[in-house]
Amino acid sequence: MSGEGYPNPVAEENGTMQADDLDDTFEEDLRTMIRDGPRVGPGGSVVPPSSLNVPGQFTGIDLSSPQKTGITSPNITENPTVGSRLANPSGSGDQQEAPPPETSARVGGTGPTSQSGSAPVTPSSNQTGGYDPGSRNSFGSEGSNGSPLHGQTTSAIAKAKLDSLKVWSVSTYKCTRQMVQERLGKASRTVDLQLEAQIEVLRDTQRKYSHILKLAKTLTSQYYLVVQTQRSLGDAFGELAAKSPELQEEFSYNADTQKSLCGNGEILLSALNFFTSSVNTLCNKTMEDSLITVKLYESARIEYDAYRADMESLQLGPKDATTQAKLHESQLKYERQKQKFDKLRQDVAVKLKFLDENKVKVMHKQLLLFHNAIAAYFSGNQKALEATLKQFNIRPKVPGENKPSFLEQNH
Repeated sequence: MSGEGYPNPVAEENGTMQADDLDDTFEEDLRTMIRDGPRVGPGGSVVPPSSLNVPGQFTGIDLSSPQKTGITSPNITENPTVGSRLANPSGSGDQQEAPPPETSARVGGTGPTSQSGSAPVTPSSNQTGGYDPGSRNSFGSEGSNGSPLHGQTTSAIAKAKLDSLKVWSVSTYKCTRQMVQERLGKASRTVDLQLEAQIEVLRDTQRKYSHILKLAKTLTSQYYLVVQTQRSLGDAFGELAAKSPELQEEFSYNADTQKSLCGNGEILLSALNFFTSSVNTLCNKTMEDSLITVKLYESARIEYDAYRADMESLQLGPKDATTQAKLHESQLKYERQKQKFDKLRQDVAVKLKFLDENKVKVMHKQLLLFHNAIAAYFSGNQKALEATLKQFNIRPKVPGENKPSFLEQNH
């Protein structure tokens, strides 16, 4: 029965059937999505559904069923790494492993589409920045600086330095002990009476010659000041002679006398400079070279006596195997030191002999020069003074030869 204000049974039935169908299909699809989707197990790991690919269950959109209006398919998020993983299935060093198929987007869009629930990816062993246990770093035993050959060389150098330091320490200790015992009168020393006397004479001669050299340098510097004063005085007399007509003759005589004395003084200075130079060479070079050899000889003598005392103490010790071995080694060292000591003693004797001969020759010539030059100068004998320079082949100093320039004087 149809009337105004009453519902239409047919329309209500059709509408009710359509609503029921939609509700049943939506609920069925929702249950299927929940059932077929991945599950999260303990620890956050993704557990694939146990009902996957079970016959008779809905796994996607049924293409044979009619399209239902009012149902919107979920959006599918594109994964940019899927193509690279498909193109490189073996997995390179900068690519991650592909997630399991349960976490990928399903065809049709009904499955889960995000990667947020996937399992953590483990990097490959050859990934950039990863640790390769088979590789060797720069600190390995096969590196350039850590090679076995380099290590052996460093060890050998260190061992050689340590052995050298040990030998030097032992030798220094023995020599110091020998010196202290000699000063205290508890150790004997090797003495060559003739050589020791010659060495003492040489040292005394050097001290006396050094004193003579000091006095000769002082005399030379004083005569230089006298000559400079005489030159200035002669110039002053000459200037006054030109400006004082009434005393021109007297000033001229004195100017000539001072200039003559100044010339003789220049010759005397040349002789004195030659004398001081020769004595300085003899005293500070020739004698000093011989004294250096004497110092080496005395050091060798102390070392020789130290090893001799060590050998004598071992000879008085017990006769066991250890002491005999030490005694044999001490005898070898004693022989080496004895050879060194004998050689230096011979060198000192030869140098002292040649030094004595050279000293006599040099000083004979220099003392004769000094006497003749001083005597000729103070007697006013200019010819004798010039002959003295010619006799010893001394070139007289030209006035102003070593005079500094005006730039050096200003400086």
